[in-house]
Amino acid sequence: MPFDTPVLIELGRRVLQLEASAVASVAARLDDRFARAIRLLADASGRVIVSGVGKSGLVARKLAATLTSTGTAAVYLHPIDSLHGDLGIVGRNDVAIVLSKSGESQELFGLVGSLQRLGVPIIAITGEMDSALARAAAVALDGGVAEEACPHDLAPTTSTTVAIALGDALAVALLEVKGFRREDFAALHPGGSLGRKLLLRVRDVMLQPGHLLGPAATMHDAVVALARERGLAMVADGNRLVGVLTTGDLTRLAERDPGFLVCPVAAVMTMTPKTASPEELAASAVGTMERFGVIALPVIEADGTIHGSVHLHDLMRAGAV
Repeated sequence: MPFDTPVLIELGRRVLQLEASAVASVAARLDDRFARAIRLLADASGRVIVSGVGKSGLVARKLAATLTSTGTAAVYLHPIDSLHGDLGIVGRNDVAIVLSKSGESQELFGLVGSLQRLGVPIIAITGEMDSALARAAAVALDGGVAEEACPHDLAPTTSTTVAIALGDALAVALLEVKGFRREDFAALHPGGSLGRKLLLRVRDVMLQPGHLLGPAATMHDAVVALARERGLAMVADGNRLVGVLTTGDLTRLAERDPGFLVCPVAAVMTMTPKTASPEELAASAVGTMERFGVIALPVIEADGTIHGSVHLHDLMRAGAV
């Protein structure tokens, strides 16, 4: 086949359309068996044992990883290894998810028989709802497809996409039922950038309050404060914020008033500035800065008590962006 650009694009589009159509068809066929599968998973006090062979085995590994990362302890068990000692990881309080397109893979049935003897309920994801696997399962989910995206209808393509999507549907519905939160996700991913974004709080990055200006201060005083506080000077009544000044405020005032140094800060300051709270997610503070075009925020309590300030560059270095 010649490397004709329109032809190649059309080949790719055909695969994507076939797989998208197959996922949509499975979504339309979803019924109360899906809800029963979620109840089995949610009620299990042990782990989720996920298994499959070949391409289904690769999908099973991905599903086990997704479940684990969203708060449900799961492990992949190769069906052959289960016959040679690895069945020891299975407990009577576990639940199993077994994947097979045909539902007739002989390599599976030693494991299936062992699970049945242990009383471990099986959730099957299969393309054949009258298969031996579907009959052995407590719940069978229909992952059948009309055809593979492979032009010979042989290589698992559409069927594996559907199996992945069904696995994702189980994992996401389960995390919703279990009340799994963003903070829980972050706790399980402490080393990743997403974990840092979800765990990092403003208090972890903020600078302690330094040179606070009183309401009677002049712009001469503000020049010193702005230099010390990296472009954001806070005006306080006691320890409560009443306004802020920025280097931009100083520049604009200097351009229009040669005698700006004697001007009172109260006449120039912004009295209702954008702020952050100490317990706010650092990523949320970044969002505030982006929306309002500022590079620093006072950090205050709800009653206006000043805790410090937070700067965009510090947030970037800390991985909040």
